[in-house]
Amino acid sequence: MKLKFNIIGFALLIFIANNILAEQKYIRIENLKGLWKFNLGDNKKWANPSFDDSDWDPIKVPSHWEDEGYNGYDGYAWYRKEFNIDSKHLDKRLYLSLGVIDDVAEIYINGKLLVTSGSFPPNFSTAYNAKIWLPLQNNILNQKENNVIAVRVYDDRQGGGIYNGDIGIFTSDSQLNFIINLEGNWKFQTGDNSNWMKNNFDDKTWKTLIVPSNWDWQGYSNYDGFAWYRFSFDVNLEKEIYKNDLVIMLGKIDDLDETYLNEKFIGSTGDLLAMPIVRNFSSGNNYEYNQLRGYKIKKEDLRNGRNVIAIRVYDGFQFGGIYEGPLGIVTLRDYLRYITRNSDRQKKNFIELLFDN
Repeated sequence: MKLKFNIIGFALLIFIANNILAEQKYIRIENLKGLWKFNLGDNKKWANPSFDDSDWDPIKVPSHWEDEGYNGYDGYAWYRKEFNIDSKHLDKRLYLSLGVIDDVAEIYINGKLLVTSGSFPPNFSTAYNAKIWLPLQNNILNQKENNVIAVRVYDDRQGGGIYNGDIGIFTSDSQLNFIINLEGNWKFQTGDNSNWMKNNFDDKTWKTLIVPSNWDWQGYSNYDGFAWYRFSFDVNLEKEIYKNDLVIMLGKIDDLDETYLNEKFIGSTGDLLAMPIVRNFSSGNNYEYNQLRGYKIKKEDLRNGRNVIAIRVYDGFQFGGIYEGPLGIVTLRDYLRYITRNSDRQKKNFIELLFDN
């Protein structure tokens, strides 16, 4: 957290934590704690859900593998776990929590790579204290057969493995009715170029990141500076719902952002032109990173068919990126119901939003 830990800072930390809990509650629907399959070494074939791991050793998760009989081992190892999800949950927004993994990890579900936490050798960068909390896309889970999580881990020194946290599959009861759900895979590129806001820009070579999740956990550890996110989605403007005033909710972004929809500027939090120059981020006096983003749009801001959101982000200290939800397009009415449960600062931003345009 980017706060000064004096008496005032500690009180503010409690206030923020309470508001986060009030904003969005999560219910665990599948407990993944307990025994997993485990094997030393490294082979990408072990991510395949059909791989036979019957001769692998059992290991307790969460725990350091040194505490489970592998004392002194540094290097590569893999975890695998089968699980089922009741079909009644498959139309909900689901999240995977794997706690924290020491030092570096690649996480697969049913053979598909979801995220990389830290950086593997030769460009090693640890993410031993990064919380793994990932939204799961609806099409990634099997409805009528088992699902398989495979986790590739590299430990550089001392403790290794999936060692701490509430391990499981969760759903949210935030009561937000998204018209368009924006959580999932976004295109991402470090650097800064105004052409990256354009709808016809070719982002095929950009890396895919899971949103919401810090970019530091996905191969960009300790990166501070400018970066851009892009997300494409389809709209049928003939639907009645688009006659309402709408809000694009973008969760929380660390630290500052400028957001464009179909090349039109729709909102920002912080001044990207001035803030990186005049503000000392490491002093803990910035609040924008903890501010919920919500930018008002109208039907005419959307296009029938393909639409593009482009977000210019600046991070000045520690973690960066779109790190916490909710993300989606909602009616102004639903946004009002949601935002009034949040902090005074966010209520003030909502009032300002009402008087925009």
